Amino acid sequence: MEFITQSPPEHDKKFISILNLAQLCEYDAGHSHQVARLALRIFDSLKSLHGLQEKERFWLHCASILHDIGWLEGQQAHHKASLAIILNAPQLALNNKERLIIGSIARYHRKALPNPDHDHYAALETKEQKVVSKLAAILRVADGLDHSHHSHIRELECQVKKERIRLLCTANTTHLDEERYTIFKGDLFMIIYKRKLEIEWRIIP
Repeated sequence: MEFITQSPPEHDKKFISILNLAQLCEYDAGHSHQVARLALRIFDSLKSLHGLQEKERFWLHCASILHDIGWLEGQQAHHKASLAIILNAPQLALNNKERLIIGSIARYHRKALPNPDHDHYAALETKEQKVVSKLAAILRVADGLDHSHHSHIRELECQVKKERIRLLCTANTTHLDEERYTIFKGDLFMIIYKRKLEIEWRIIP
């Protein structure tokens, strides 16, 4: 698989603390790293639209690894539990603002969309809220593309058109019922990037 996942060297200490927390929370490593690979591929393909840089890419990477750690407390509302853990875990080598941003991205990987009524989101500056929304939109789609937690997507190509964004997904199976659910997780994505989301599936032997 050709997805790029390398973190910038200056973030190594921070990223190590992210991985340590994920392991402490008994995360699903296969799923989390697959989601990270998919999310970063989409991020890199949409640079002309979101205008974000390496710092924001790193935040997306961290949120992708940590998005499901709330499962430690059960499936229900695990997105909210993930946020709470990120905000309070002493193991993380992050400052309070980084915790808020990464935690908010992880929190919005499912269910409710970013909302000023949410305390953690309201605590961010307007510019930071926009970044969270851009990155959460990507994370929601990437998470949907591995909804089965079986890493069926082997390659991902993102085509950006004037009125649509098409994801060309090469998979290793025809059993993609759960991954096809992705289109329903594209709600925030289509709002933020102002284009229709289309997904095309290609099957390899």
